Amino acid sequence: METVSSNRSHAGTQGVYSHASSATGTDMTFAVYVPDHDEGAKLPVLWYLSGLTCTHANVMEKGEYRRAASELGLIIVAPDTSPRGEAVPDDEAYDMGQGAGFYLDATEQPWSQHFRMRTYIEQELPELAASEFPVDMNRQGLFGHSMGGHGALTIALRNPDRFKSVSAFSPVVAPLQCPWGEKALGAYLGSDRAAWRSYDACALIGDGARVADILVDQGTSDQFLEEQLKPQLLAEACKKAGIPLTLNMREGYDHSYYFISTFMADHLRWHAKRL
Repeated sequence: METVSSNRSHAGTQGVYSHASSATGTDMTFAVYVPDHDEGAKLPVLWYLSGLTCTHANVMEKGEYRRAASELGLIIVAPDTSPRGEAVPDDEAYDMGQGAGFYLDATEQPWSQHFRMRTYIEQELPELAASEFPVDMNRQGLFGHSMGGHGALTIALRNPDRFKSVSAFSPVVAPLQCPWGEKALGAYLGSDRAAWRSYDACALIGDGARVADILVDQGTSDQFLEEQLKPQLLAEACKKAGIPLTLNMREGYDHSYYFISTFMADHLRWHAKRL
């Protein structure tokens, strides 16, 4: 692991790091914020998964999480959204290819060699973080935005014993039932829709996956609300499954980091109570 940058902020250290990933076969960059702490202490860790077109830098620069993370004693890790580089396949569209990894392991060409973000997020990066940072791996939470909200929900639902809390901003809750999801899952995983179900929060819940509770914030002026995000489908799935869901419909807010940063501290406090 190499240090790209390191800056003091809110009684903590905001770092950016890179390493050669065996999962993706590329160099990967990620951000980590570590609050000041007693020597030898282990802190709970929150993994933040970003949305389409984003890198680690979007939430690091616009998310306004450091003050609350420092006060609550939470480490925040923000990985990239896909492998990158000249050897990595890409697409002209913003919702495919680099910047659009959808937190899955692709099985179809030309994506399958490098697009292994599920393995990267669930296995490789946590192992690296555990060896390099003062994280308590028994106290892990997940949250994310849009495509990253999809990633947080599905990873938590598949790994309920590892992740003690999960929340999301404007998540893609049912990729099997929206254009973003149908396009990406079809391209990355092929035409067998049964293979898509482990990457769909509503399908996972319908198939028996459970978590203790879920927090979602969604702006009512989000331009993607009706066609892509469909939070009512998650509400229906959680109600049927008996999963407590707090769904906050935030009047007038859109899909941007102006929205995310407004409610970021609320999410960190919510996770801190569970971690």
